[in-house]
Amino acid sequence: MTNPAQITAPLGGPLVVALVYDGLCTFEFGIVTEIFGLSRPEMGPGWYRFSSCAVDEGPMRAHGGLVVTADAGPELLEEADIIVVPGWRGIDSAVSDGLCERLRASHARGARLVSLCSGAFVLAATGLLDNGVATTHWRYADALRTRYPALTVDEASLYRSHDGIFTAAGSAAGIDLLIEIVRRDFGAVAANSVARRLVMPAHRTGGQAQFLERPVARREGSEIAPLLDTIRASLIRDWTIDDMAKECRMSSRTFLRRFTEATGATPGDWIIAERVAAARQLLCQGAARTEDIACAVGFGSAHTLRHHFRRKLGLSPTEYRARFIEENSQKPEAA
Repeated sequence: MTNPAQITAPLGGPLVVALVYDGLCTFEFGIVTEIFGLSRPEMGPGWYRFSSCAVDEGPMRAHGGLVVTADAGPELLEEADIIVVPGWRGIDSAVSDGLCERLRASHARGARLVSLCSGAFVLAATGLLDNGVATTHWRYADALRTRYPALTVDEASLYRSHDGIFTAAGSAAGIDLLIEIVRRDFGAVAANSVARRLVMPAHRTGGQAQFLERPVARREGSEIAPLLDTIRASLIRDWTIDDMAKECRMSSRTFLRRFTEATGATPGDWIIAERVAAARQLLCQGAARTEDIACAVGFGSAHTLRHHFRRKLGLSPTEYRARFIEENSQKPEAA
């Protein structure tokens, strides 16, 4: 559990306000409340305060057949330290002049603006992203680029920041961005604590690709699952097909079929992806030499690590570490 002494936010904490609108994207709103709206007494009295504000007249509908009521009206934006736009009802849906004016005024007084997925269209409508770089879901990138030509759209990244304005790609990338904001405000210990509660990795840099090469396991509850945990705990071991098959008490042929069914990858590709993931964590945790990290995760040499790292992520280990350090050194925007 996080030590409250490690949390450095001011007493009362930043006020996070999420927009509520007719046609609300339920998932995007849900992750905002999950990260900023839950009670976290272990974080101390300086943790975020959370509220919601309506930008439309009620009743407002949300995806899934829900009818929602917000805590307050748009006037609450005048008090917010962080304003989150959790998606938008449609990329062709107009953004009112009144909402744009309130968002511009909030940004001018120092509030941070955050959009998730299609919410980028709301922030772009304010003009605040002109001459900057933003991201959105890859499906909407061309439409955003065409509609707002003064904005540079980076559809490859998970999230981007520009002048106190943060934009995230698809829905899951929104979680990464919000945890990144926690990390900037409260540090890595707090961000890790929130991520653990969400049962997800603590940090994915914004520059990572929206298209994930690492396959999602399709049958984690299968007989292969214990082996996956065993391999993750001993990546340094030189795993052979025969070794893995014996762990599962299967023939090699049956094992190969079951493994692919469970993970969507061959054993070799899966182990490489796990070693790259472990190397990423070690690169971000300290100043260990690349050679030592390569040995620790089972690659054996820095040359082999660099080869697989670049193939999977498009970056060398050194470039990845430098990018992480650069992002980590950025100071939180004034709240």
